[in-house]
Parts: sequence; structure tokens; C-alpha cells
Amino acid sequence: MNLQNLVDPAILFFVVGVLAGLVRSNLEIPPPISRFLSMYLLMALGLKGGFALAASGLNTQVVAGLGLAVVLAVVVPLIGYALLRRFVSGFDAAALAATYGSVSAVTFITATGHLDKIGLPYGGHMAAAMALMESPAIVLAVLMANRLRRQQPASASFVTPDGAAVLAGPGGAHTDWRKLLHESFTDGSQLLLIGAMVVGLLTGEAGREAMQPFSGDLFKGMLAFFLLDMGLMAARNLPGLRGRSPVLLAYGVMAPLLHAALAWGLSRAAGLPAGDTALLMTLAASASYIAVPAVVRYAIPEANPSLYFGLSLGLTFPLNLMLGIPLYTQLAQWGA
Repeated sequence: MNLQNLVDPAILFFVVGVLAGLVRSNLEIPPPISRFLSMYLLMALGLKGGFALAASGLNTQVVAGLGLAVVLAVVVPLIGYALLRRFVSGFDAAALAATYGSVSAVTFITATGHLDKIGLPYGGHMAAAMALMESPAIVLAVLMANRLRRQQPASASFVTPDGAAVLAGPGGAHTDWRKLLHESFTDGSQLLLIGAMVVGLLTGEAGREAMQPFSGDLFKGMLAFFLLDMGLMAARNLPGLRGRSPVLLAYGVMAPLLHAALAWGLSRAAGLPAGDTALLMTLAASASYIAVPAVVRYAIPEANPSLYFGLSLGLTFPLNLMLGIPLYTQLAQWGA
């Protein structure tokens, strides 16, 4: 692994954010600015993906990549739940399975920046693959939680991490599927990403040239600014890892590697190019810390938010950003 690939300005700004958070600096990014940066990155990524897809067109390689993304989005949470069920409660296992079965847009965006830096081409359709992989794990986790509730006595009750008493069993913690599916599939981030991709696909090369100052020239600086904020947020969640079971900490480290290995094997079997393989490995290895916690907190109130949020943002996200992405890229190019 080339050490120079690790010395990336965006990644180093993430490290600056972590260090600032650990020393309890008063450095902070106002939430509206953080939200704007997130929306900009998704819009720019969608445009770049649409422009690339317009140039390449729809082919068997695109279909294979999207198909593997769906397969991973279903298989990874099922494997995670089966394993975690032995060490934590069923509800915590379902929440963690959703978290690690879904994806992190920031990790994916950082990976595309890394591939651009080293000159490794990738398909624009991989942004659509990311969107496809976000929701299946959430739906599967809620199905698992509902199954657990039906197995509990109707008179049983539990106290949520927020301190609220909720009736368990078939009559308690009812899931509003209409609301859940609406939030899962009409999330603003997904709509912005897909909408930008459609715009890029429709406008093609002319659109790429017109939007180059926005989606190209500004991208790296905006990503560095956003990762500074993510470093601060990751540092704030590190204390939540204290006292956690060694098994869970090991899962936060090893699960991404195993998921990436699964994606690597499937990509090799399907004959995907190295760039697409690297991004699919990154998606499989990433863990959601925005979309899943927002939905699961409502849909599975029995689960402990500090567990799935702390592991994903405090442990898995930094490891993927600083070590995982270069490793996945190196493996994707091996034998290609």
C-alpha cells in the first residue's frame, strides 16, 4: 500500500477534527453549514455519476454492479443479525444489522475522491448502487424486530434508552409501515442523489462542462471541510465505546473487512473492473450513522442508540476512512 495514498488533504482534515475533539477544543462547524456541505457532496456526486453514465450507457457491467449491490444489501444484514443475536439482545442485534447492512454516503464519497486521486476509473452507476443499498437493511431489521415482539408475552413491557415505558408483545411498539417505507425510500439525501444523477444523465457532456466549476473544482475542498466536521463528531462518540463488550468492538473492526471480502469475491466472479470493485467493497464495509439511526430510533425503540451509533461513527467510520479505503482499493486492483 502506497503511503502517499494515505496522506490525502481530506483525510488529514478528518484527523484534525478528531484531534480537536479529543482535546475538547471549541472548534465547531455550525449545523446549517454541515447540512449544506452534505447536500453539496451528494449533489456533486450524483452529477458526476450521471455524466459518467451518459458517456458509458447501460450495459451488462452496469447491470451486474447494481445487481450485486442489491444482493449485498440483503445478505449482509442477515449474516450480521445471525451472528450478533448470540451476544446481544435481539433488538440490538437487529439495529446493528441494519447499521452495518446499510451504507455511509460520506465513506463512499471519500472513496470516489481517493480513486480520482490515484487515477483509477469507476462507473458512474455506482452512485445508484449506493442508493439501492441504503434501505433494504432497515426494512429487514424492522421485520426481525416485529418477529421478536410477537414472540414476547402480551403483558411484557420494557423501558427504552430514553426512559419511556413501552408495552411489548403483539400489542406494543406498533410499526407504522407506511411511515417507515416513506422515510426509507423518500429520504431527502437519496432523492437529491438520484435527482442529480438524472440531471447529469440527461445533460451529458454539455452539462458536465457547464457544471465543472461546481461538481469538479470545488469538490475536494468541500469534502475536506465536511470531513473536518465528521472528525469532530467521531471524537464526540469515542467515549461511548468505553465499557463495550470486546466482542462488539471486534465486530466493529472485523465485520467491515469480512463484508468487503464478500463484495470482492462477488465482484471478481462477476468480472467487475477494479474501480467498481473498490467502491462496492467500500459500500459493503461501510456502516450508516445518519439514515439508519434516524429510522431505527423510531422503528426499534427497544434497541440502544448509543450502541449502534457509537460503533458505527466512533469506530468503523474512522477505520474505513483512514485505513479501509486504501486497503480495499489495493485489493480491488490485485489480479485485475
